[in-house]
Amino acid sequence: MVFRQNSRTKKSAENQPHFKRETEKGVHKSAVKKQGDFSKQSTSKAVAAKTAVKPMKSGHVKGEKLHKVLACAGQGSRREIEAMISQNRVSVDGKIASLGDRIDVNSGVKVRIDGHLINLMQVQKEVCRVLMYYKPEGELCTRHDPEGRATVFDRLPRLTGARWVAVGRLDINTSGLLLFTTDGELANRLMHPSREVEREYSVRVFGQVDDAMLVRLKKGVQLEDGPANFKTIKPVGGTGLNQWFDVTLMEGRNREVRRLWESQGIQVSRLIRIRYGNIKLMKSLPRGGWQEMDLENVNYLRELVGLPPETESKLDVTKKTQRAKTGQIRKAVKRYAELSKRYKK
Repeated sequence: MVFRQNSRTKKSAENQPHFKRETEKGVHKSAVKKQGDFSKQSTSKAVAAKTAVKPMKSGHVKGEKLHKVLACAGQGSRREIEAMISQNRVSVDGKIASLGDRIDVNSGVKVRIDGHLINLMQVQKEVCRVLMYYKPEGELCTRHDPEGRATVFDRLPRLTGARWVAVGRLDINTSGLLLFTTDGELANRLMHPSREVEREYSVRVFGQVDDAMLVRLKKGVQLEDGPANFKTIKPVGGTGLNQWFDVTLMEGRNREVRRLWESQGIQVSRLIRIRYGNIKLMKSLPRGGWQEMDLENVNYLRELVGLPPETESKLDVTKKTQRAKTGQIRKAVKRYAELSKRYKK
């Protein structure tokens, strides 16, 4: 059931089609001479100029850019959609799409990806949803694995007319907070380095850590893909050579936390993401469990990256927010794990 329904503002059309006027041609003149009248009278008229609409390049078509529409439809990030278009996997009304194409979703246009029709009108009605997921170690951040290994998408609730898009990735040996959304544009902006959305990790390291090392890690070190640093480093416990630190980053490069510590000769033995922006991993959420976020938190994320607020929610916002029913979530996770073991045998 959807609550707080309001009509969503539609963007005005851009770049109206151009028209070209054909030149006049084939004007025939004839004169008729009458007795006692030496004047000439034209018996033909100029051919009427016709205004013909010429087929235009897709870049001038009224509407939104195709890759942006499909991203908002939850078919992937804008970069992923652009790659699909470049690989000739996307068609519009039976014709292979090109980068920069525009479409009007209200014109009945038929868009297909790999031959599968995308129901754009149904997607337009889909509200922006966000899930908090506690990724366990051993799961891959991919939709399909050729080797049949578990992925983060396996346990998520099924959708019709949309799909879950992961906000960033965690490597197979990293656990913790992973966000999913039905809005591809929201996911793309949250991941983009220019937004500098803060990520916090709890990391257990093995090795001798001194103050000089922590200063270097905060000041910045050179990695193979450029300089990197922790914004903050906070010791939170541990004994001997095994110590825990909470660290924050302003970007999400591949294995960046691990590589920063490894640059100092320190081994990371455990890594958990505990916060994304102001969204903290719920302590009551078990590994492999998910919880849908309320309208307030959804709009916090949208405001964070400059998107207009959402006005609808799949959750009943008229009721007070209740804590997740941990027992039910744990049972569901355990039941899923048992079924997975059976299928693998």
